[in-house]
Amino acid sequence: MSKPVKGTERAVAGKAPVVVVAGGGTAGHIEPALALADAVMRLRPDATVVALGTERGLENKLVPARGYALELIPPVPLPRKPTPELLRLPLKVRDSVRRTREVLERVGADVVVGFGGYVALPAYLAARGRTPIVVHEANQSPGLANKVGARFAARVAVAVPGTPLPKAEVVGIPLRRSITSLDRAALRAEAREHFGLDPDAPTLLVFGGSQGAQSINSAVSGAAKELADAGIGVLHAHGPKNTLVVQEFPGKPAYVPVPYLERMDLAYAAADVAVCRSGAMTVAEVTAVGLPAVFVPLPHGNGEQATNARPAVTAGAALMVEDADLTAAKIAELVVPLTVDADRVAKMSAAAVGMGHREADELLAKIVLEAAGA
Repeated sequence: MSKPVKGTERAVAGKAPVVVVAGGGTAGHIEPALALADAVMRLRPDATVVALGTERGLENKLVPARGYALELIPPVPLPRKPTPELLRLPLKVRDSVRRTREVLERVGADVVVGFGGYVALPAYLAARGRTPIVVHEANQSPGLANKVGARFAARVAVAVPGTPLPKAEVVGIPLRRSITSLDRAALRAEAREHFGLDPDAPTLLVFGGSQGAQSINSAVSGAAKELADAGIGVLHAHGPKNTLVVQEFPGKPAYVPVPYLERMDLAYAAADVAVCRSGAMTVAEVTAVGLPAVFVPLPHGNGEQATNARPAVTAGAALMVEDADLTAAKIAELVVPLTVDADRVAKMSAAAVGMGHREADELLAKIVLEAAGA
């Protein structure tokens, strides 16, 4: 690669672009950033992609595993309510911005792409007036970091129409090619063998985001007998910090608990129905692969997860249950009959296919490279 240029210079034709992505913290921020990174490398194999993150974020595991450099900066948590921590926020922001600016200058950043969250805010402030910024917002209700970044961004990309950000361009959510190109039927046998699932039983996939969800864990595991009696196999990602002990029922399809799913493509291929949260990334993935879902929106925040789920519910591709209403009895009443109804599952799957933006990764990559002058 040619010698890095200063952060204040734009990439020029022929120069290998340096793209810095800021999407640390949760998988919902990191995965679209990495999908974009992969698309950038397909379009410009000579490019360099550097990810920003913090010491405690999930990016420490996910980013190096995908082969990208990771630069750590101090986090800037954004309190939702007035707290003593809020009084210390200006100092934390200033320190993080200074450290981030040092990274941008050292790597020779030509463009900064932010996906929201506490890594994106210092990246936007460090790049302002020095390096072109591209903002990607996955939720219809933008977070504080992206509201700030969009004010001085060169381009603003959003997942859904109606997102209240200036200059918003609808591109969808960048997804991994292993997801957008997934043939669930062709991989089903391999996927079920990989997880130790019954090869022929209707199969329920359960997950609550990268850290799991206690309410989902309790409700579904509490209905283990009803699921087993209905002949349903279960693949349940309970979260690395949680434990899940489920009674075994000899002669029935297996209930397989795992801390984390490294191969979401195989998990989707193994399943007939999913019970999961409705983060923007999750909704985009399950609809892209045509997997019927029972969404259980996270009951915190500004209600964005319920907003994320509604289009799929309206289209007939999913059901939605409030977190407070999710019990073992609700699983037995709603999820069990759905999972064993092959005709209904097929109709919901057909409704899901086509809802997503399968080319969002490369569309965003082109926007990013244009902003970099590359």
